[in-house]
Amino acid sequence: MLRAWSPGSARAAGVALACLLVIIAWWWWQGRPRSIEPLPAPKSQVLATGEPLPQPGSAALSAPSLPAFITVHVVGRVRQPGVVILPAGSRVGDAIDAAGGLAADAGGVQLNLARALNDGEQIRVRRGADSTRATSGLVDGLGSEGQSGELIDINAATSEQLQQLPGIGPVLADRIIAWRNTNGRFPQVDVLGEVSGIGPVLLENLRSLVIVQ
Repeated sequence: MLRAWSPGSARAAGVALACLLVIIAWWWWQGRPRSIEPLPAPKSQVLATGEPLPQPGSAALSAPSLPAFITVHVVGRVRQPGVVILPAGSRVGDAIDAAGGLAADAGGVQLNLARALNDGEQIRVRRGADSTRATSGLVDGLGSEGQSGELIDINAATSEQLQQLPGIGPVLADRIIAWRNTNGRFPQVDVLGEVSGIGPVLLENLRSLVIVQ
């Protein structure tokens, strides 16, 4: 025969049932499917000019930076001979302007003012009577004394004669002679490229001005 619950037992049972329902509701809430909120896209960073910053791995970061300026030595019939610093891509005419322009006694100097300059080269500006004929537009009023219009034999030229070639200073002239003393005569002009400091551009500029004999 069932015994009636006392008021205290009924309250205890009600509390236990309420706790059980709370636990079941919490368990259901934790286990329900949830949608994953996408992360906010990073804000694009821009330079002060308004251009976007290059991203890692982009061509803008991997491309090597080119020199912004070159240094050349201008001597001879100019107003202010010396070393001048010019933007990369400058021409012979720019170097002469930077050296104060042609001197009053320059006369009819034969120059290719449009020739592109190489970093570290020397430009010798001489009077027209002393300058060589323009060969392939590469002679900048330069030439061997007493050999006006003649090609320079790189197997016999002295350091002073070699320095009269565009882009050849004392250091490169000594390297050419040192190579000649170590390896013998140059068999052809292209072998000048083996001399340290003579790259493809300078070699191409010298090709029509020198000879091997």
